[in-house]
Amino acid sequence: MKNIRNFSIIAHIDHGKSTLADRFIQLCGGVSAREFKEQLLDSMDIERERGITIKSQTIRLLYKAADGQDYLLNLVDTPGHVDFSYEVSRALSCCEGALLLVDAAQGVEAQTLANLYLAMENDLEIVPVINKIDLPAAEPEKVAAEIEEDLGLDRERIQRCSAKTGAGIQDVLEAVIKFLPPPVGDGDKPLQALIFDAQYDAFRGTIISCRVVNGRVKTGDIISLMASGASHKVEEVGYFHLKREAAKELRAGEVGYILAGIKTISDAQAGDTITIKENPCAKALPGFKPAKQVVFSSIYPVSSDDYEDLSAAVEKLTLNDAALTFQKDSSSALGFGFRCGFLGLLHLEVVQERLEREFDLSLILTVPSVNYHVYLTDGKMVEVDNPAYFPDPGSIARVEEPYIKATIMMPERYMGPIMNLCMERRGVNSNHSYPIPGRIEYTCELPLSEVIYDFYDKLKSLTQGYGSFDYDLRDYRPGDLVKLDLLVNGEKVDALSQLVHRVSARARGLAACEKFKEEIPRHMFKIAIQAAIGGNVVARTNVSAIRKDVLAKCYGGDISRKRKLLEKQRAGKKKMKMVGNVEIPQSAFLAVLKSTK
Repeated sequence: MKNIRNFSIIAHIDHGKSTLADRFIQLCGGVSAREFKEQLLDSMDIERERGITIKSQTIRLLYKAADGQDYLLNLVDTPGHVDFSYEVSRALSCCEGALLLVDAAQGVEAQTLANLYLAMENDLEIVPVINKIDLPAAEPEKVAAEIEEDLGLDRERIQRCSAKTGAGIQDVLEAVIKFLPPPVGDGDKPLQALIFDAQYDAFRGTIISCRVVNGRVKTGDIISLMASGASHKVEEVGYFHLKREAAKELRAGEVGYILAGIKTISDAQAGDTITIKENPCAKALPGFKPAKQVVFSSIYPVSSDDYEDLSAAVEKLTLNDAALTFQKDSSSALGFGFRCGFLGLLHLEVVQERLEREFDLSLILTVPSVNYHVYLTDGKMVEVDNPAYFPDPGSIARVEEPYIKATIMMPERYMGPIMNLCMERRGVNSNHSYPIPGRIEYTCELPLSEVIYDFYDKLKSLTQGYGSFDYDLRDYRPGDLVKLDLLVNGEKVDALSQLVHRVSARARGLAACEKFKEEIPRHMFKIAIQAAIGGNVVARTNVSAIRKDVLAKCYGGDISRKRKLLEKQRAGKKKMKMVGNVEIPQSAFLAVLKSTK
């Protein structure tokens, strides 16, 4: 075991984690030149298209060190975006150390700090690595001073490399061998293994990713999952190379996979402990803290016949994405669906895309919402995360909404626009400090409902990509909130109802109406699109009717004949409006969700 190293690469988004992992794999001979492609561990189409890591990926590498010994490296590449921090926390639980990657041009950013704290909570050894030293704007000395002063890490340990050119990669691997400890555990004790991830395979059942802490597991063993109490016979164990490779057994200190024909998805949950049924371990390993969902949205199939397929798809996806929660929901307009909890708006977008691509579904999502505390006049408190369940305004004493503490790191020249953005979003208690010359750390308390729409996109635009954003939940505070409904032709579209602050209700309603108008095709009658608070209409726009030119056959003559034809047409349109149905395309729902006004 002294020649095993289990470690993660952690960093802020776009600091080069996946590229560094590529260089490690090439240096250790984990891939042939013919099979190699950039971002090798980003296996999903969405990851490659967007250029971000969504899922933590594990790979086992063999490395011959400078001391002449062979070492086994279990490398975990993690996401950098704040919405996928739960992936990072689970990945760190199966490691003894971490490489903290910092961009030589951008320095320490918000998520760098957040991921460092996650690693420290898990008592991991940290090796700081300054990446992108080949950039013209690189300032490695300045960044090394930042790492020492802001993060309190040992300057002697700092490694410098360029993952793009390959410079310094060998030194980083030597630092992994030198500074990161080997795993501890006893191969002779009863089996104790932690499930940190899983995915569903249509042919083999659930594929469990686990870290063996004590004991060993081999093909033919009868294992027991301690949380669910289910027992299964092991069909195959093995390691994560570029593809799964079967092995005779998994021993203490190793990371690998177990196939045991588990068809019941709820049996294999992340954080559960695996043991041998005949010789169980004394107690389960501490699991993971549940993820804190902050954004809620309902998902419905476009065709109600697809509800069973959606149900199976969501269940399989939660196995692979432990941060996603769901419960059954129904709507008078959209039928049966699921109310889902997400860690952020990017998480919501990714889940929607994965359901549509991997399971071939067409979906409608409701407007994202957060969890409100509604205090009624009779003294009761109800939690509302769905506008459909917002109580009657007459029975409400007060409404409290969640506030977050936002930390924004940026170059000082962007301070003015960012302060204005936060003030527009009802920010309070703002503060700022200068961690190093030229960079500002700006903190502000904001309502979460103001952040989940387009705050991150606006922040990136205003700071030209140099601003970074991290947040944590603070508390609940009173707010003047109202339910804003969207009406099409007088009919309420409950999927697009939203809870908003009274001050921004008209602006939000007007933006939604304008977006909806662009997407709804013209009908034979005029369609009114309205935004209303209760019975009070706050915004309105019209989709004009397609008109036939009924006067085309009139060549001059008396005006009364033309008027008669127009009156007849108007009466027909009015009758059609009463009985006609407005077809709302799926793109119209998505357009309102992505409204950036």
